[in-house]
Amino acid sequence: MSPTYTAGSLVNARGREWVVLPESASGMLVLRPLGGGEDDVAAVFPAFEEVRPAQFAAPSPSDLGDQRAAGLLRTALRIGFRSGAGPFRALASIAVEPRAYQLVPLLMALRQRTVRLLISDDVGIGKTVEAGLIVKELLAQGETSRLAVLCSPSLAEQWQGELREKFGIDAELVLSSTVSRLERGLELGQSLFDRHPFTIISTDFIKSTRHREDFVRHCPDLVVVDEAHTCVAADDAQGPASSSTSQLRYELLRRVAADEDRHLLLLTATPHSGKESAFRNLLGLVRPDLATVDLESPAGRARLAEHFVARKRADVRQYLTKEDGLADDSLVERTAFPSDRWTKDEPYKLTPAYRALLDDAIAYAADRVETAGRQGKREARIAWWSVIALLRSMVSSPAAAARTLETRSESAAARTAVEADVLGAPLTRDSSDSDRLEGMDVAPGAAESEQGDPRLRELAARAAELYGPAPDAKLKALTAHLKSLIADGYSPIVFCRYIPTAEYLATHLEKKLGAKTRIAAVTGTLSPQQRLERIEKLAAEDADDPAVRRVLIATDCLSEGVNLQHAFDAVIHYDLAWNPTRHDQREGRVDRYGQKRDRVRVITMFGEDNGIDGKVLEVLFAKHRQIKKDLGISVSVPDETASGVTDAVVEWLLLHGRQGTQESLFEFDGHQESFDRMEREWNSAAERERTSRSKYAQRAIHPEEVAREVTAVRAALGGSEEVRDFVLESLRDLDAQVRDPRDGSGDFAAQVGGTPAGVRDGLAAVLGGRIVEEDREIPFRTSPAIGRGEAALVRTDPAVGALASYVLDSALDANTPGPRPARRCGVVTTDAVTIRTTLLLVRYRFHLTLPSRTGERQIVAEDARLLAFEGLPSRARWLDDDAAAALLGARAATNTHEQLARNQITRTLDGLPELSDHITEYGAALAADLDASHRRVRKADTSDRAEIVRGLKVVPQEPADVLGVYVYLPQQPAAVSAPATSSASTATGAEA
Repeated sequence: MSPTYTAGSLVNARGREWVVLPESASGMLVLRPLGGGEDDVAAVFPAFEEVRPAQFAAPSPSDLGDQRAAGLLRTALRIGFRSGAGPFRALASIAVEPRAYQLVPLLMALRQRTVRLLISDDVGIGKTVEAGLIVKELLAQGETSRLAVLCSPSLAEQWQGELREKFGIDAELVLSSTVSRLERGLELGQSLFDRHPFTIISTDFIKSTRHREDFVRHCPDLVVVDEAHTCVAADDAQGPASSSTSQLRYELLRRVAADEDRHLLLLTATPHSGKESAFRNLLGLVRPDLATVDLESPAGRARLAEHFVARKRADVRQYLTKEDGLADDSLVERTAFPSDRWTKDEPYKLTPAYRALLDDAIAYAADRVETAGRQGKREARIAWWSVIALLRSMVSSPAAAARTLETRSESAAARTAVEADVLGAPLTRDSSDSDRLEGMDVAPGAAESEQGDPRLRELAARAAELYGPAPDAKLKALTAHLKSLIADGYSPIVFCRYIPTAEYLATHLEKKLGAKTRIAAVTGTLSPQQRLERIEKLAAEDADDPAVRRVLIATDCLSEGVNLQHAFDAVIHYDLAWNPTRHDQREGRVDRYGQKRDRVRVITMFGEDNGIDGKVLEVLFAKHRQIKKDLGISVSVPDETASGVTDAVVEWLLLHGRQGTQESLFEFDGHQESFDRMEREWNSAAERERTSRSKYAQRAIHPEEVAREVTAVRAALGGSEEVRDFVLESLRDLDAQVRDPRDGSGDFAAQVGGTPAGVRDGLAAVLGGRIVEEDREIPFRTSPAIGRGEAALVRTDPAVGALASYVLDSALDANTPGPRPARRCGVVTTDAVTIRTTLLLVRYRFHLTLPSRTGERQIVAEDARLLAFEGLPSRARWLDDDAAAALLGARAATNTHEQLARNQITRTLDGLPELSDHITEYGAALAADLDASHRRVRKADTSDRAEIVRGLKVVPQEPADVLGVYVYLPQQPAAVSAPATSSASTATGAEA
């Protein structure tokens, strides 16, 4: 009869050691390799293959390592952990090291039975990472098994890449371009939302009736909504286009949120969008009662604080400091946001030829508007949008002007005045709604019939003659600005309004900016995936040459969502947007966490004599900048308010011509109301934002709570520097050829042709056989975003895992041929101690009983700890954890004689039984700490949340495994110390 094995016990099968998991049943063992992850779990049937109890052997005194042996073995062991014993089950299995402030939403989520959060941190703080942490944790804890992310189609590929590269979640894209392929693979009656557990879905695609109903019926139990503010509208929203789109999205989310058991994460940097009612509608999706809760009362704000987090950069630039209420700054975390933006408005003046063309265009526009006004409302609105298209394209570039003059206006097909507004507004306005950017960079049409207007054709021909820097002063000015930025070492992005302008710039700038400058253009003519590929290609071109600079020319298809901070560090607004929020969106692509520059440069170009730019700049942008200066954050002007102002500017221009005075604009009685309304509404929005930043400040989680958990996580898993040092030292010890440029990036490269066969085989399996066989250079990068044949210096990278596995296995098997970086024993003579001190590397296993909404889960988790004592085992004086960890940094002061080393380690190994009681007690105390940590993180302080911790247990599995034993001997006075000669036998290999 086969013996019975309890969960957590060790067994030997298939030539290796395994941990028995709770899922085991009679006649079948579910096993996980020691140090392995969930992907390595296997089922073994004792009736058909040999399984026997495993005894973890003590280290051998004849197999001694050097001074680094303990650190390398500890790191190799910890890299192998894929699910820690602490309350954050997922942190060991992700490829990103979150900032401490990014743990706040996760802590908030773990205190809710059903997670409902509105995450409204400022642009660039990392809302995607914060959402990914929660998603991965809920999956790891068994709280959810399916996920849907709703986002703009332009952001879908980026979401897919972030989830895959950083969180190991492979999600399927559900877009208009992919749905046919996905549906062909379905069985009869099957929903693609059932077939694919993880999906990223276009909000525009899913709002159609057929797909919306299918999604609602088969909606996953976890939904993330990006740019959630675009899915609600204010109660008094104006404009049929905006209200109908937002209403469709809102109706979809309202039905999704109606299931009280569904986890829901709403992400937006602008929860208010200038409208209190829109904010309330957003809160109502989180919890219906929040839509009407009294936010003026402390109780109401406390209720909101459980579900709402909104922080600006200043709140997290320095975190976990004494100012946050901590005792000291020992855990302070400084986040490298750019300190400020260097901004400058750069004017240019039209050439005489371009000025004459613009004057004639304005005269034509004035005549057209006057004539259409006598023909009826429909004709007046068609003419209005055609005129705005003409003027905006004219001041953008001659290429955009020519295209617009030759193209029929979208609004010309309208049957009514309202329909003309619906068709004309999107292509000529600059909405702050980022979800309306896709397809909005085409040059709008100005012609109102298929035949066109002879005057427009004549203007188009004249515009085509103005290509190039001689007649186009704006292009000439841009070239000068780019040369200046490049000379100062910057790689800028040039933002344009229209596709023809971007293509025109790319053509005329080629070979004008020096041999070391690479140029590419990205517009809406490319798919979102093609845009990312072109950007990656530009960033990778001559990446090894520090003198190379890059210029990206882009339309607003890149102004929101796409992260460009790693390759670019300056922004030029070639075309002035008619809404300041659009400029914030553009600048936010580079001015965000991860930007290496302390100061991002921003240049705003404007035509001081074109009759439009100067007025928009003074009326809209001056107000926007003043509010940002006062509050430290941007406050969006409502779209309809900005449109009212720009309408007034255009009407003024048509009445007075380009040469009119600036003062006459404000004295224009017919539109004084537009300016007054803008002033009132913007001031009101700014005051609401000022109040909300203090009223709704994140108070649900105190920094002291975050500090406690950060300390625990770092103690259990280590950090990114530990992983990099481990990989670098291990490869060198394994006879790889390492090239470390020491350029501050942390990246290095290695050729592994000379390493042991086991290393080569492990790396070939994950990087590709040809790379290893041909001994190509393998780049190791600090960024988790890597290409084929590269490795990321994160604990979850397969190449790092393969290396750690070899180091660990070779340390445990003294018969492994070739170099072995880590050993289970070592003796070091050092001046870091004054008395004989011993360091133990101990592996603990714990049985975790974790309650969840679907019942209790039984888990076996591992943890590695360092224990240290002074003196002999029989009279051990135990040191605290900090003193034990400090021994890893001890360096040999002199060689240790081989016989002395063997005697010392043998004496310690013989005394291990005398240490077992303390090792067991330490494990029990660690289990109690883990239990308290799980309860503390969930903080079930109310009866309706008590089930979050009911039944929670953490029990240590005995005995613990002593993996390593390392003795540190104090350096003797010179008169009696053994001479460090080349003939001396050195068991440690350490040099003085």
